Amino acid sequence: MRLVLPNPDLEERIPSYEDLERMEKETAADRPKWDNKAQYLLTCVGFCVGLGNVWRFPYLCQSHGGGAFMIPFLILLVLEGIPLLHLEFAIGQRLRKGSVGVWRSINPCLTGVGIASLLVSFLVGMYYNTIMAWIMWYLFNSFQNPLPWSQCPLNANRTGLVEECARSTTVDYFWYRETLNTSTSIEDAGGLQWWMVLSLVAAWTLLYVCTIRGIETTGKAVYVTSTLPYVVLTIFLIRGLTLKGSTAGIKYLFTPDVDELMNPATWLDAGAQVFYSFSLAFGGLISFSSYNSIHNNCELDAVLISIINGCTSVYSATVIYSIIGFRATEKYDDCVGNNILELLNAFNYPENSITESNYNNVFNHLNTTNPAIIAGLPIKECDMDTFLSQGVEGTGLAFIVFTEAIIKMPVSPIWAVLFFVMLFCLGLSTMFGNIEGVVVPLQDLRILPKSWPKEVFCALTCVISCAIGLIFALRSGNYWLALFDSFAGSIPLLVIGLCEMISVIYIYGIDRFNKDIEFMIGHKPNIFWQATWRVISPLIMVVILIFYFVTQVSKKITYLVWDQEAVDFPTLEARPFPAWINVIIFILAGIPSLAIPVFAVYKLIQKKCCKQKDYSEDTLETISAKIQMSDKIKF
Repeated sequence: MRLVLPNPDLEERIPSYEDLERMEKETAADRPKWDNKAQYLLTCVGFCVGLGNVWRFPYLCQSHGGGAFMIPFLILLVLEGIPLLHLEFAIGQRLRKGSVGVWRSINPCLTGVGIASLLVSFLVGMYYNTIMAWIMWYLFNSFQNPLPWSQCPLNANRTGLVEECARSTTVDYFWYRETLNTSTSIEDAGGLQWWMVLSLVAAWTLLYVCTIRGIETTGKAVYVTSTLPYVVLTIFLIRGLTLKGSTAGIKYLFTPDVDELMNPATWLDAGAQVFYSFSLAFGGLISFSSYNSIHNNCELDAVLISIINGCTSVYSATVIYSIIGFRATEKYDDCVGNNILELLNAFNYPENSITESNYNNVFNHLNTTNPAIIAGLPIKECDMDTFLSQGVEGTGLAFIVFTEAIIKMPVSPIWAVLFFVMLFCLGLSTMFGNIEGVVVPLQDLRILPKSWPKEVFCALTCVISCAIGLIFALRSGNYWLALFDSFAGSIPLLVIGLCEMISVIYIYGIDRFNKDIEFMIGHKPNIFWQATWRVISPLIMVVILIFYFVTQVSKKITYLVWDQEAVDFPTLEARPFPAWINVIIFILAGIPSLAIPVFAVYKLIQKKCCKQKDYSEDTLETISAKIQMSDKIKF
């Protein structure tokens, strides 16, 4: 027994196989398409492999049992990530439209799924490109020797160091004060920071130049943006392995803690990471696949890109923790060195009489024989595992931990430039997909005149995003970005992904979908695809969505503040958000999620109220070309 919901007039809304073959031949010269298969794959890899692979996956590995985290990650990658990726590729290639066009073709009530993808792409793109602006700022400052975050500035009287920097670290000070000039509260806006405004405008201008003609321009850029990060990662791995302590970091990362497999949070984080690392539900992958030949092997593409994505996550984690191992070793050596100096001075020992090799024995002996003297010394506890376990993610990894490691390397400006060029390429190639996920649905919705070229849609998207994104250039901008990051790209993506799976399998129809794939690639999907599409993947997404929603609702919402008046400064202080922030959270997470049922109800009411059938002469559109069809298409 197969459950397929009633879906009248579907045949009138989608092109037949004969139409697809005719479109393939008649419009080959006019319809935008990929220059070659490599260009398409590089674009998809660039969109899927982003900053999260470099600065979130390593943190999740480290905090969830190291190598043990790989087990749920790989299992859910196979059972959740690959099936939904294949589904998006196949449905986009079959219906030749962007996200709004695809779901509206399947059923007008599903238009909200495409609108939700558009809203999420827009919101995520706004804050994601702000991170690009920060990267550009650091890249610009990397062309100096010494690096500006390697030393504290002098105070106003030039008689000592700035107190805020002296009490923290040079990298902390440069990030929170010189770059963000952060305030002590999200309610304290503090005004726009001109250097951040210029960086933000530069980031959006560069993105517009790269995306102005859609895949005609981004397709050329990905040859650099999608490949250069792998070159830089390899260079950093080779360099990292030559540094003292690098193997300790890698060993710490992959040493498995099997007990973590029994922790539900490990599986929840693994499932969420798989989902986000594939850039699913943004709409960009659907748009990219619609540019393909109708007989492109989308199944092979999904498997290949999944393997590349998974391997990239593991590879980047290895590189990151080779550097973190070096940083931890440096901090351990400094800690032991300072303790040795205290002991030498306190007991008048000759120089070099206490070394790292005999430090523990000497300390234990002195602590036994002279406990009062030892108790009065500022001796710090030096533990290698403690330094290694100071795992951070996101901006903390990129702009604090990694920059601190870089200044300890010889010829540090070169490594800084390489690192931020890599981050810039990763972010830029991801933004190509985000822009595609906004521009194409806008064209499909026909809110603006159809005669407007794609360049205008891209310009409007970039200008509006940049204008609203100025909130991130305020002194409180870092707190706003953390809020967007926590809610704009979380629950809405899970809701959209679940709706996509249900829509194709139970509304479009699994039998029809199987026939479509057989028409496109020459054979029907095997039992693995059938099982995951019908039951396993939707079930996994429901479980993740429920647990994620419960944990978010039950968790007290706080944000981390840099405040030199705080008791534990320079440790960031957790403070609760003001009550009015719940309205912003609803806008970020609630409105995109509710767009799906609200638009469905609207279309149902419209259908009930309007008895007569509304036929209109329409066109079957590719992403940026319009192909007149002879039959009527009902909406």
